[in-house]
Amino acid sequence: MLMARKMAAELLGTVLLVYFGVGVAIPITGTSVNPARGLGPALIVGGPALSQVWLFIVAPLVGGALAAGGHRLLNPRTPAEPLASGEIPPAGS
Repeated sequence: MLMARKMAAELLGTVLLVYFGVGVAIPITGTSVNPARGLGPALIVGGPALSQVWLFIVAPLVGGALAAGGHRLLNPRTPAEPLASGEIPPAGS
């Protein structure tokens, strides 16, 4: 039962995220959910659209780095304790 609730919560989160992206962000900002549909026209048209392509590429990388940093802050690694023999156990043990 718990697994079904977790799956339902994940599904609801995905649906809300897609709704926000398609139903809210596109009409307001003209954003693109599909990178090919965003980059292709920018390359053809040029001008201001092409000058904003760097943000389309850099922003996900910065977001990924921030998410990785947040994960490390919230889930710190504990150092491996040496065994009685003095050896350090392999990772994942």
